[in-house]
Amino acid sequence: MLLMTLLGCAPKVKLEAPDKPIRIDMNVKIDHEVRVKVEKDVENVLSKEKGLF
Repeated sequence: MLLMTLLGCAPKVKLEAPDKPIRIDMNVKIDHEVRVKVEKDVENVLSKEKGLF
């Protein structure tokens, strides 16, 4: 009896696609231009101030 009960309880996994489309909101900030400006400014300061370091 126990064996029949255990055989009747088979685990079931069900996968379904969502009804609505998946929406992903992303805020991406690109600061590459800012870094280039800072590097140029630092390069100018270092070229003018030779004894800084």
